[in-house]
Formats: sequence, structure tokens, C-alpha cells
Amino acid sequence: MIRHFAYDAAAHRLDVEFVSGRRYSYHDVPAPLVEAMRRSTSKGGFFNRRIRDRFRFTR
Repeated sequence: MIRHFAYDAAAHRLDVEFVSGRRYSYHDVPAPLVEAMRRSTSKGGFFNRRIRDRFRFTR
């Protein structure tokens, strides 16, 4: 589901690239949540449960 993700700590922005090639930026994502995602064995599952539909995003 997720090909790559990067976090801009200064902007609190999580940039996600999906295997479909679509890219989204999720805004106001707290750093500890991103760190928990990094440690998660299922990035896609974590994203669906904790980030998707919970944060404002742009394409």
C-alpha cells in the first residue's frame, strides 16, 4: 500500500507515496505518531487506523 513516506518535523507534515503512485501530504501530524508508524510492522495498517481520515491532507 505505502511505497515511501517522509516526515518534515518543522512543518509537522507527513508525505506519503502509495504504490499506485499517488502522493499526499498530511498536515499537523505529531512526530511521536510518525515514529510509531516507523516502528510498526504494517505501515499500511497503521496508516489506515491512525492517520487516514484523521488529518487534513493535500494531493
